[in-house]
Amino acid sequence: MIITFPDRSKKKFKKGITSLEVAESIGSRLANDAIAAKVDGVLVDLSKKISKDSKLEILTGSSPEGVDVLRHSCAHLLSHAVKRLFPKALPTIGPVIENGFYYDFDSSPFSDEDLEKIGSEMKKIVKEKILVERFELSKKDALKMFSKNKYKKELINESKGKLSYYKQADFKDLCTGPHVINTSRLKAFKITKSSGSYWRGDSKNKQLQRIYGVCFSDKKTLNLHLQMMEEALKRDHKLLAEGKLYMISDLVGKGLPIWLPKGEIVKKEIENYAVEIEDEAGFERVSTPHIAKEELFLASGHLPHYEDDMFPKMKMDDGTYYLKAMNCPLHHIIFGHGVRSYRELPLRLAEYGTVYRNEMSGVLSGLLRVRMLSMNDAHIYCSKEQIGPEIKNVISMINDYYKTFGFKNYYFRLSLWDPKNKEKYISEPANWKYSEAQLRKVLKELKVDFIEVEDEAAFYGPKIDIQFKTVTGREETLSTIQLDFAAKKRFGLKYIDKKGKVNNDVFVIHRAPLSVHERFIAFLIEHYGGNFPLWLSPVQVRILPISDKFNSYANSLKKELPFRVEVDSRAESINKKVRNAQLEKIPVMVIIGGKEMVGKTVSVRTLDGNVKFGIKKSVFIKKITEFISSRSRQVSFK
Repeated sequence: MIITFPDRSKKKFKKGITSLEVAESIGSRLANDAIAAKVDGVLVDLSKKISKDSKLEILTGSSPEGVDVLRHSCAHLLSHAVKRLFPKALPTIGPVIENGFYYDFDSSPFSDEDLEKIGSEMKKIVKEKILVERFELSKKDALKMFSKNKYKKELINESKGKLSYYKQADFKDLCTGPHVINTSRLKAFKITKSSGSYWRGDSKNKQLQRIYGVCFSDKKTLNLHLQMMEEALKRDHKLLAEGKLYMISDLVGKGLPIWLPKGEIVKKEIENYAVEIEDEAGFERVSTPHIAKEELFLASGHLPHYEDDMFPKMKMDDGTYYLKAMNCPLHHIIFGHGVRSYRELPLRLAEYGTVYRNEMSGVLSGLLRVRMLSMNDAHIYCSKEQIGPEIKNVISMINDYYKTFGFKNYYFRLSLWDPKNKEKYISEPANWKYSEAQLRKVLKELKVDFIEVEDEAAFYGPKIDIQFKTVTGREETLSTIQLDFAAKKRFGLKYIDKKGKVNNDVFVIHRAPLSVHERFIAFLIEHYGGNFPLWLSPVQVRILPISDKFNSYANSLKKELPFRVEVDSRAESINKKVRNAQLEKIPVMVIIGGKEMVGKTVSVRTLDGNVKFGIKKSVFIKKITEFISSRSRQVSFK
């Protein structure tokens, strides 16, 4: 039997050899590092026997697939530990997630002390070096094996054909695998937290207890990740901004942020900036209602494709209404109002519209996941020939935004449809092929880094997502550009072309360069660590009189400064006032004493600790005005 390796080398082996035995024949180091294998492109356990000529790839923790096997095995390790310590807990499912894993249990809540015990028990099981074995069984036998677990039985009853389970000592779990061959291979993991969750994510089902963990191939990488998580906690937008920029009230409802005065300033500054850029780019502003009739969303296709994400219907005396979850159908109505000429294309309609999405309460988190979203939204109506230039213009606009905010760590993702997923996507293969080719062409012409991902498109067309690795370690979609080929047919979009004929080949580009305000501001808070640049800061200048006798002058100076200014007139030492301003991350501090009052000057201290004495008021005002108008991220009086 001939086995071919990734480097195209070939070796002869006896039939029935396992991937682990192949690894051992190559070298002990590879055998020790091996996690799983790929046989003819199929991911399998190391113990899987090879019975024919095959292509073999040994996976270690240095490969993404190998790390995922480690994380999947850690989920089983977690469940094994929980069953040892809490025999009455019912395991449900335990998938791999970014950087780790979780497992859901039907159990009473786990305390921090419980989590420590579980983590210790997992390490104990690792030291026991338990063999991990895979077995196949029929549905009948599976139902018998898991007869006391209603969750496993539900999954078994939905399955088709043969099933498999994994066994390590007395622990058994229904799973397709693959897994590590021995528990001793799991060397770098940590339990991080627990939370409530619903069985299958449905709030109508019983609430379960979810335990999260992280896992890597080695302890060094694990420790680096844990350090990053500690830093992320320091930058958590909820810690830095809740109660200061926004608030959540139980009386109002989860996921419905209330913007406080300082938060509204930040929100409004971003809006003003976006409006300024869009005005220069030829966008026209519109405003649409917060609710609309069911018929509108049926026409757009959001019903039924998007119904689960919309709030329940409202029956009125003149029909059924929904809170809008998106602005696009209403913009299509605007485009279709009256007769359009080719001279009007591309028509760019922009709106800061508030939309509402029915997120489950368990996933709501500060500003990152909300039910009320303020969208930096726009739709561009264009001909086929205008698609490329318009998308390039949008990407250029997005790059300009990112330059202003100082964003660098991002890449582009071309999100495509999956023709097999007929429930999710409109079945128009020719339009999908053309639209995807258009977006791919633009990205190649711009020579930007991008990847292609199937089954991530919108239901009405492909999209370009711009992905960020945040300073807190998450990967997020910050901006999106979608190409819609379905609206023209659904809404009868058309225009009169140069020959005076009706042309109904109208494409729609959906674009949201700054995501939704809530998520974008959460991203900004974490990106800057709460230290907003001068133009965005709710308080741009704080005047610090060195004693009470200078309060009057400080207040008169405040009236002269055309910025957002506060006076700290408390009876505190100047050192304490400076320290307080630093903790509140005020960009510019103006210190006022006798010399400044007599000389009509100011002494300035910036947040980075630089101090400049004796600056004339007129020079100070001019400098700060320039920093703000240019939206500079740096403030210097050198």
